[in-house]
Amino acid sequence: MKEVDVHALKAMQDAKEDFQLIDVREAYEYDIANLGGQLIPLGTVLDHADDIARDKKVVVHCRSGKRSGLAITELEKTYGFDNLYNLKGGILAYSDEIDPTLTKY
Repeated sequence: MKEVDVHALKAMQDAKEDFQLIDVREAYEYDIANLGGQLIPLGTVLDHADDIARDKKVVVHCRSGKRSGLAITELEKTYGFDNLYNLKGGILAYSDEIDPTLTKY
């Protein structure tokens, strides 16, 4: 599985690269802290495959990287995606290394 770390994500954001950020956590988690990505909870990700870009890099994240990894595995297996990247360490790593103002839970 392809991964990006939080520093690479921050560089992509700062450079205003054309990529899609998908958050596969639950809505209540998104309300606690988010990176501004599109919320598609893990349980519904296969139903929303049409909302996920195929023509650019897509970074998928969750709290720690586990659920996003599951989402990527399922999307690749079921729909043949080849442009998905897991955010290593998830939003917790982003909070630790990039933005300590993000609420940890």
